[in-house]
Amino acid sequence: MTVPVEIFRGERTQVLGMARSGLAAARALAAGGAAVRCWDDSETGRNAAQAAGFTLADPTAPGALDGAAALVMAPGVPLTHPKPHPAVAAARAAGAPILGDVELLVRARPAARFVAVTGTNGKSTTTALIGWMLKSAGRRVEVGGNLGVPALALEPLEEDGIYVLETSSYQLDLIDEAAFDVGVFLNITPDHLDRHGSIEGYVAAKARIFKNAKPGAAAVIAVDDAHTRRIADALAARADRRLVRVSAETPCPGGVYAASGADGAPVLIDDLDGAATEAAALADCPALRGRHNWQNAAAAYAVCRLMGLSTRDAAEGLARFPGLAHRQERVAEIDGVVFVNDSKATNAEAAAKALSAYGSIYWIAGGRGKAGGYAALEPHLGPVRAAFLIGEAADEMGRALAASVPVVQCGDLETAVERASTLARKEGGAGATVLLSPACASFDQFKDFEARGDAFRALVAQRAAEGAA
Repeated sequence: MTVPVEIFRGERTQVLGMARSGLAAARALAAGGAAVRCWDDSETGRNAAQAAGFTLADPTAPGALDGAAALVMAPGVPLTHPKPHPAVAAARAAGAPILGDVELLVRARPAARFVAVTGTNGKSTTTALIGWMLKSAGRRVEVGGNLGVPALALEPLEEDGIYVLETSSYQLDLIDEAAFDVGVFLNITPDHLDRHGSIEGYVAAKARIFKNAKPGAAAVIAVDDAHTRRIADALAARADRRLVRVSAETPCPGGVYAASGADGAPVLIDDLDGAATEAAALADCPALRGRHNWQNAAAAYAVCRLMGLSTRDAAEGLARFPGLAHRQERVAEIDGVVFVNDSKATNAEAAAKALSAYGSIYWIAGGRGKAGGYAALEPHLGPVRAAFLIGEAADEMGRALAASVPVVQCGDLETAVERASTLARKEGGAGATVLLSPACASFDQFKDFEARGDAFRALVAQRAAEGAA
């Protein structure tokens, strides 16, 4: 599918970066009648462009961008740090605007409505959750952007349609005129600092989600960290949109937040209309375990209510959400032992969230270590009955964890699944969880975290077929 971008019909455009989003942008521009020139700094990318039928032109060649209507850059091309791509200076000298795929989509479909989601953690889950809830209520929805399908490869929507887009800091750096009906900002922890120069630069890029506002626009901001609280306070002083604060930790007057219900179990409180009513029992949302997912749930619920869903429809959507692959994905239950695939947890902070969401954990971790170490895990090791370690980082992780939990060196994932499953069945029984949440990258033994998660799924399925936890 391609969304035709007709704003440059009859004009020459340049696309830089020929991975998925770049190719989608080139196809969208061509479908809209623009003359498209393409380039990638890698031979693989250039070959992909030629295979798709596009003419190659190096935007850094003298005069290459003179008269160009726009330079459309893929998100992976550096705009500012560690240093701008040479095409950036060439475009500015030629007076050609520098745009991204999300900007083009918003301009191309002015009648549709747009929900944009950003944040360091949880944006994929929240984006998918919003899409699921809206679709479950019968709305016409397309979900993509940084998650899954590139923005310009989605289906064209009209006034009855809603685009729900995960937006990265790289994509938001390329926002110019685009305005969203609802912008969602979840949280900030240091990330991608090489691309933004500092934490301040990273926060500023994320905050561009609120750069422009449509009439009737809203900002949904989770206020569980200092950065997002400051952004919410700044937006409160502006009158160009409705501000809705959400939280997994504290009451938010006029917003949505998690709290303890009458029985002590977590519930979602809806105060959007000033009534502070219990809207959903979070314990009834199996794909949204853990406090970090309560933040995702609060944000998604607020968005869907703002988009016109009833309390009942929004709550039912939360409860039925199946979750995302490789993100605390419940893959099986064998003899009462639950198997959870959290392969996407490629650093200690992400794994800590999973460890805080389960009891009686037989934890499979390891891979290729990342900077930052494993200190973030320490406060969350209480439920861990044993750690089954794999990959390059196994010895280092073992030394870091040995004082807190029993460590079993396994080497590879197959061995870890076998040993964790056997011990979980023997010791834990019903209520035990075998959790793959590696706290490490996958590249020592797998192509990527998806391949690691797929391998875990297959190994668990094999054990299920054999009738053994």
